[in-house]
Amino acid sequence: MLAFILIILAATVAAVLLAYLIVKFVPLKLRGIISIVLLAISGYLVYLIYNGVMEPIKFDIEKRKRYADVIKNLKLIREAEVKFKESKGKYSRDKNELIKFIENDSLVLTETNNYTEKVDKGGGIFVDVSKKRIDTTGYEQVLDYFKGKNYKEMFKVPGTDKEFELTVGEIEKVTGLFVPVFLAKTDKEPILKGLPRHLVRQELEAVQADQIKGAIVSVGSLDEVSTGGNWPPFYDKEDAKAKTEE
Repeated sequence: MLAFILIILAATVAAVLLAYLIVKFVPLKLRGIISIVLLAISGYLVYLIYNGVMEPIKFDIEKRKRYADVIKNLKLIREAEVKFKESKGKYSRDKNELIKFIENDSLVLTETNNYTEKVDKGGGIFVDVSKKRIDTTGYEQVLDYFKGKNYKEMFKVPGTDKEFELTVGEIEKVTGLFVPVFLAKTDKEPILKGLPRHLVRQELEAVQADQIKGAIVSVGSLDEVSTGGNWPPFYDKEDAKAKTEE
């Protein structure tokens, strides 16, 4: 942006200097022709200035639209992984397994009940101890959570010929306690194909809080227990709106 401002200032100074030289040294009969040439140059400069202002704005609108489609699929992958872990106690790295899980498996529905039990402490002394009991109340098809959602295509990166990379692992949350983690990701560059190269390069190095930081779009983590995405909150506004309407 600073470079663009400097170019405008330089062009302004050059225009003033050129006008002075014309008035000072160019014969009156040639000024008409020169005026036409200068008018054409001015029109071209206006175009360059307009394009310089609008190009980043158009880029931002288009990238957000493309990212929104990508994030929609990443959210589906996350939902599938979370349901799989609820059922199996781990995440899956097998994309076909996740799709079959959605189509064929069920989730156990449970209910937690609190109750009091008398415990014999010896010598005829009984005390009331609060306990919890988890009861199975039924089963629910995993597919019910994905009705109307294109889960069969969720591993494809929209607008590209790529698929999301899917990795699972374990990390030690506390000493001796290992918990499963997963990561689904894709590079930004194929998503932004066809957009101005200099703006794409800037996007790959984004660090602002309202941007998707770095060179990838991802959900989950292999370094911490998280199912969050690396996108800013405004990409989740539509989901929040839909939940409110429900």
